[in-house]
Amino acid sequence: MSPQGNGNLSVMPLQEFVLDGFAGGLQTQSLLFALFLALYMVAVLANLTMIMIITLDASLHSPMYFFLKNLSFVDVCYLSVIYPKALANTVSSSKVITFEGCIIQFFFFSLMGATEAFLLAVMAYDRFVAICSPVHYPISMCPSICARLVLGCYCGGCLNSILQASFTFTLPFCSSNHIDHFFCDVPPLLKLACADTTINELVMFGICGLIIVGTTLVVLVSYGYITVTILRMRSGGGRHKLFSTCGSHLTAVSLLYGTVFVMYAQPGAVESMEQGKVVSVFYTLVIPMLNPLVYSLRNKDVQEALWRLGQKHTAT
Repeated sequence: MSPQGNGNLSVMPLQEFVLDGFAGGLQTQSLLFALFLALYMVAVLANLTMIMIITLDASLHSPMYFFLKNLSFVDVCYLSVIYPKALANTVSSSKVITFEGCIIQFFFFSLMGATEAFLLAVMAYDRFVAICSPVHYPISMCPSICARLVLGCYCGGCLNSILQASFTFTLPFCSSNHIDHFFCDVPPLLKLACADTTINELVMFGICGLIIVGTTLVVLVSYGYITVTILRMRSGGGRHKLFSTCGSHLTAVSLLYGTVFVMYAQPGAVESMEQGKVVSVFYTLVIPMLNPLVYSLRNKDVQEALWRLGQKHTAT
């Protein structure tokens, strides 16, 4: 990408950005506010419910649900980094975010996004060990190892955030401070740079591509072995239960990786901001809302745990 500075734009240290968000008049903004608020509340409540169920029900104190609880926690953080500010902007004439606030929002958005990708890969590995090597599963996935795997996911996400934020916010920005998006993200920020952003785009493409390809390989290899193991089973009931559990995970993986690839990991991804906004809503709001619904609606253990908690509440 060529430098975007010109005679009418001067390089200056910015104190704030303006998040333009979605175009439209008062009626459109009111509709977006209602839609985003409804989806945000459903997503947060669904994920908090999953965390509560897994924490309170002893039968769900297993590695798979430990990872699922962390996934729900990441999704709540992911949502809360973006949507309170986005909701406020839809009903406010001032859509300002400070330079420091933009850095913080981007850092935690990038941290949680990458952590979720790593967590999904760890969850695939967990299912692989549980199904393909059940005898060694209690040792291979003991609590200390599970904790280290989750810590590794957060560390990987943190490293991704540091690299992305360092490359993005050290760029010189032009006097135009309007971000053509509803939150601080790399593609729209690169549009404001007064310098050649080729290196930044390559870094974004490289890091996101590496995360997506690496975690996808872990998922595909794990589920390749899982599929072979399940097909060898003689019990039709056991086979159906395992396919149902694994199907939930594959659904979540496909939704996240597909949309992230469209947004970040393909050449020219930064060119269409309008398309990017719609895709961003899908992977920052719709998918975190769907994750707990997918796992709970397709998972008999979660359904039974929810029923038991309801019975205890009714009895008291």
